[in-house]
Amino acid sequence: MAENRSKHPAQLDSTPWGHKWGFADTEFVIHDDRSVELTGERYNLSGYRMYDFLPYIEEVLGIRLDLADLKEEIVDKPVEPPIRNEAFCAAVEQAFDPAQYSFDEKLRLLHSHGQTTADEVYKVLYSKLERFADMVFYCESEEDAKKLIRLAGEHNVCLVPYGGGTSVSCALKLPSAEKRMIVSVDLCRMNKIEWIERENMRASVQAGIRGSELEEALQKEGFTCGHEPDSIELSTLGGWIATNASGMKKNRYGNIEHVVEKITLITPEGTIDQAASLPRVAMGMQPQNLLFGNEGNLGLITKAVIKIHPKPEVTQYGSLVFPSMELGTAFLHKLAYTNYIPASIRLVDNVQFRFGLALKATVSGWKAVIDKAKKFFVTKIKGFDPEKMVAATIVMEGSKSETDYQKRHIYQLAREFHGMPAGSEAGQRGYMLTYGIAYIRDLVAKFHVIGETFETSVPWDKIEQVCAAVKKTAAEGHKKHGLPGKFYVSYRITQIYHTGVCIYFMYGIYTKGLEQPAEVFGKIEHSLRETILANGGSISHHHGVGKLRKDFMNDTLSSDSIRLLRNIKEDLDPHNVFGVRNNVLAD
Repeated sequence: MAENRSKHPAQLDSTPWGHKWGFADTEFVIHDDRSVELTGERYNLSGYRMYDFLPYIEEVLGIRLDLADLKEEIVDKPVEPPIRNEAFCAAVEQAFDPAQYSFDEKLRLLHSHGQTTADEVYKVLYSKLERFADMVFYCESEEDAKKLIRLAGEHNVCLVPYGGGTSVSCALKLPSAEKRMIVSVDLCRMNKIEWIERENMRASVQAGIRGSELEEALQKEGFTCGHEPDSIELSTLGGWIATNASGMKKNRYGNIEHVVEKITLITPEGTIDQAASLPRVAMGMQPQNLLFGNEGNLGLITKAVIKIHPKPEVTQYGSLVFPSMELGTAFLHKLAYTNYIPASIRLVDNVQFRFGLALKATVSGWKAVIDKAKKFFVTKIKGFDPEKMVAATIVMEGSKSETDYQKRHIYQLAREFHGMPAGSEAGQRGYMLTYGIAYIRDLVAKFHVIGETFETSVPWDKIEQVCAAVKKTAAEGHKKHGLPGKFYVSYRITQIYHTGVCIYFMYGIYTKGLEQPAEVFGKIEHSLRETILANGGSISHHHGVGKLRKDFMNDTLSSDSIRLLRNIKEDLDPHNVFGVRNNVLAD
């Protein structure tokens, strides 16, 4: 197995793929011997051949992949000519530097979608979007934001905020019925840390900074933000706030609403802000709280004051295997009420556990002997069923005494539920898999497979019920639409709370022969969300609503609550300058 040759971020080529996920130096490729390799040097999955990858895909989908039968990506992707509001264009030309705006077709297409698979990326690669951004504008300051919003209001132009482009809820999908000129407002140039207060452990940060940029800059000063969503390499601080995001290490650092202390939002009717950044304040109703999850409907988030933490002295990884999902979940339930919860702990079901094994390299020599001995011990001596066993990955951060305390007590608790330590290397690998496996979607799409992830939060007593119901509904949808092979459903528990968990599902189908594969996939996915809500789950845990889940808002909020939100929109943006139409404003 080739060693991981990961580089310092400054040495990597961070050119994005654009319409597909991630960076152009990274891609899953298939060799003539049917082994799979992740190119580049960015991840610990990179640089070696995986011989069990394709057999695993074929097994779980019940198909045989024909590597010569590729779904051809459209090379010259269609883009409609821009709708031009000439008076607005003239005003922009007069007020801003030419480098701040563009009508370039490739840039317009890139800013016309997020990363929702069937509704956006699939259409870009193999079909055509319904609506395109007419101009891309690069905001460089708060004054730019105010000036642009004023001009848009004066000339009846629609503005859509754009951060890292990683939305998977169709929040960046442009309304097809919008007849006005649409300007995608890219915040990527507002990516600076304005100041750091070391004694107060807070920093003022511009909203367009990517998570990776934020962490690199903070760590140079000896700090960390700690907010680490799966999309940290690409997503932005403003996007985290706009979607009400969660990070993998929320147990230690909190979700985004716990990270952010103060937000600045520029709206057509003025600035929403607090006079001071304070640890906590009882000022009555707080308008700022409405900005979490606003999904671009209200204005431009330009900056936020965030809590920061000393760079951890130690980061320890660990892993556990359990005989079954039920025992692993029971372990998490008891762990949730202890004082040694690690920064991150995630439990994958058997399907994902086997997937992790399929992504390993074939080993030989003494290491192969050791691996075989470990497998014999787990399956023969301990009696674990390979078709039922599950795994948990653990990340512990802090001082050495703190992480040692967590590790000792976590492993001790695991024994009560027949859990066995599986090593720090497996824990680190499992944790870092998150970044590499995101690229798999774009590989399997070439072979007529559509896959997506979706998540929910559920109470502890509804976990088994929700997971079973999702599998049942997926099976019914597969049969109803006469799909080939088998459906793919797997899940992991990614966050634990006092009253419940976040469940993160992966779903996929083989669509060879279907006339409208994206539409069929969308219908089944919609039915899966219906099932989740009917069985006690939430509309979303951290991806948000966007347009993908807009139909479920009446099942989520009372009619008077929806009316309140619409009234706030009307007051802050009476002419609907920010007309992206997400969430309760989708209709």
